Amino acid sequence: MFDVRCPKFEPNTCHAGIYIHIPFCVRKCPYCNFYSITDHSLAKEFVNALKLEMAMYSGVELLFDTLYIGGGTPSVLEPAEIDGIIKKAFSLFQITSDPEITIEINPGTVTPGSLESFRQSGVNRINIGIQSFKESNLKFLGRIHSAEDGKTAVKWARNAGFENIGIDMMYGIPGETEKSWLIDLETALLLEPEHLSCYMLTYESGTRMHKEMKNGTFSPLPESLAASLFGSTGDFLEKNGYIQYETSNFARSEEKKSRHNIKYWSFIPYIGFGPSAHSFYGTRRSWNRQNVSGYIKKVESGTSPVEGKEDLTREQQIIEAVFLGLRQKRGIDIGFFNDKFNVRFEDIFSETISGLTKKGLIFIRDDRCALTGKGMVLLDSICAEFVCSEIG
Repeated sequence: MFDVRCPKFEPNTCHAGIYIHIPFCVRKCPYCNFYSITDHSLAKEFVNALKLEMAMYSGVELLFDTLYIGGGTPSVLEPAEIDGIIKKAFSLFQITSDPEITIEINPGTVTPGSLESFRQSGVNRINIGIQSFKESNLKFLGRIHSAEDGKTAVKWARNAGFENIGIDMMYGIPGETEKSWLIDLETALLLEPEHLSCYMLTYESGTRMHKEMKNGTFSPLPESLAASLFGSTGDFLEKNGYIQYETSNFARSEEKKSRHNIKYWSFIPYIGFGPSAHSFYGTRRSWNRQNVSGYIKKVESGTSPVEGKEDLTREQQIIEAVFLGLRQKRGIDIGFFNDKFNVRFEDIFSETISGLTKKGLIFIRDDRCALTGKGMVLLDSICAEFVCSEIG
């Protein structure tokens, strides 16, 4: 079923990952385009169905070293339900002796007791969706927690024994300035998180926030200011001892990088469980249906909830290798690229490389092609140039 041939990557990154999507939230954030619902009436049936879906893959010959429970808001489930999901995974799959087990939480949905329970269940990495420490920003983003709730959740997690805490922050909010954003970041650093994810607010089609923007309810931040905030984010965090290893992700040390997320950017197999979850193995990508009740019915009938799949063409793989490589600070591994596609990277992209290098947007060093700080701001447009070059 799975092609698990491992390309040359850093130690431990060749093991596969497990992603579990919990599709429940207390309230849908107006900017979010991930699948979730606010009706929790099917939560128990969902957890049972999730375990049944996991059992469908019990014979897979993969060794896993990460388990990521995301959503949605996983922390709306009872700690005993999270414990049961983790135990089920360990009973069905081959998992290394030192796995990274992550759970996403919303500060408004946890207590000291629930955090301690997660830790006792084996969770060793916690990702806290704080987004901002400013009440006005939290109100605009539709968050259910206060700034103080965010700080308290980090302290409770620390008291529960977590030594790998990640905080999600969001910038580019209408009315924000560089000064106000850096003050927000300074507040985050006072909590000494091991990991920070700093995401630019985007207005995804189909979300309530996108509709409000189109209707003129508010004006988005000017693109020039948003680009400036991106640059100052990296500069500020690197000056404060954080390593930027991907466009939006920073870690206090190599060991604190998200082992799970790195798989998504490195052609490493992962299996996703739950409604809307994606899986990737070899050259095939598949995804589950986005409907909780439909998902439950499918699984309970013994049928796979996979709704669609695609086998990536060689051209698609090359495009993804470029995009996924460039979004990482270390860039594209040219040797791996050449071996995987039996071509010379610098031959097929020679004109694009030359042009972007002269503009100071990319550089090639130590057999890697990576974006400069200036280039990272223009990731999408630079990738588009590579795509046009490859297709042409």
